[in-house]
Amino acid sequence: MARRQTQVADSLPLVAIDLGSDSVRAMAARRLAQDLFEVLGVEERPHKLGTACVEQGIVTQSSNAGYAIAEVLKLLANRIGEVELPTAFVSVGGQSMQIVAVHSRRDQARKKEVSHALLDEMEQECKEKIERRNPDVAVLGLVPSYFTLDGVEQDKLPTPDQRATMVDAHYIAFYGRKAIDTQLQKSFSQAGRSIEHAFVRPECLLSAFATCDGTDILTDGCAVLDLGAQTSSLTVYKGGQYLLNKVVPKGGYHISRMLEQQGINFATAEVAKKQFGYASPDLVEKDARLRIPASEEIGGEMIITLKEMAGAIELKLQEILTPLFEELRKVESRISTVYLTGGASMLKGIADYIQSQTAVPVQYGAHNLLLHRNTESQYLSPKYTSLVGTILLGQDYRDSHKNQLVRKPGFFDRVKESTLDMFIDQQ
Repeated sequence: MARRQTQVADSLPLVAIDLGSDSVRAMAARRLAQDLFEVLGVEERPHKLGTACVEQGIVTQSSNAGYAIAEVLKLLANRIGEVELPTAFVSVGGQSMQIVAVHSRRDQARKKEVSHALLDEMEQECKEKIERRNPDVAVLGLVPSYFTLDGVEQDKLPTPDQRATMVDAHYIAFYGRKAIDTQLQKSFSQAGRSIEHAFVRPECLLSAFATCDGTDILTDGCAVLDLGAQTSSLTVYKGGQYLLNKVVPKGGYHISRMLEQQGINFATAEVAKKQFGYASPDLVEKDARLRIPASEEIGGEMIITLKEMAGAIELKLQEILTPLFEELRKVESRISTVYLTGGASMLKGIADYIQSQTAVPVQYGAHNLLLHRNTESQYLSPKYTSLVGTILLGQDYRDSHKNQLVRKPGFFDRVKESTLDMFIDQQ
């Protein structure tokens, strides 16, 4: 039997995957300079009716997700002229994701170098601490908070040229239901691909904003309001620490479902929301009457005004966002900016609507400075920020893991997964 081929990760393009509830997106890029990238290509595979495999950030059908991942990476490889894309970076989120501070200490007995191996070992210890404490959860990401060497706090990640006897590492751990991690791993295995590294979605977004807007946002403090299709989340960061991460299980999809209940089919509701929907009637400058095809059950047309539609949307937005606004008001005095992002953030007037709910300045988060100036304008949309942030973190990861080999799951690995699926219900 032939041995499995291995490749050096550094020789491959940077590839990021976003597993959304409406589609699977993949982006390939290459670094042009420090924190500057060229988008080589993007592919998207919408979930077909009856094959939805991601709900509220969790893979619910790993076989369907695996098929979608394999298909979108095959299309992306063809687009950019690669034989195959065997590995990808991925961002992780989900309704159950929470945060907690965790700490590890090492006494090296004498002054020794602070090696990458030591820091990796301390990070793994932090991960195991949390998962041992609660066997039902998995750590989805560990974000460095700060380090001290012999009692002196460091302003950046220690490097092997530094020496210390006592090393303290402080992290913020993002954790959630174990199913988030296990189903994600199964999906890539069934796709015959590997996860080069997984990052939590809030870290991907914040990294993109911080790189574009400067490090002041990290010290001054900011909130990221991420409006997705099935989940909306608020993450607050200040001075090296995540202060909170709140997720609600509703988003743009639920606005479309609300419009559907008025008597139109879901696809028409999606189009009407995107083209004519406003976040509030107060934001409609000039009212107009819309003729919208009714659902097949009703037949004919429905007539609705822009303000009537906006009134219905505002009621649903209040239901979705009120829990997040309540959390935001608790920390308003500690932050300087609210960054708005996510596919559902493109609703007309939503930035003004959110601004009416907080005293903190609201602006769209940008990732344009990370991309070459000739980048197609569509890739500057907020729906691509997570992918660009994942590319950025992926390059940082490769810089600290030189010459790392990647290997696709082999035939027997995939057969094992498929056999297990015959006996275990999908979560």
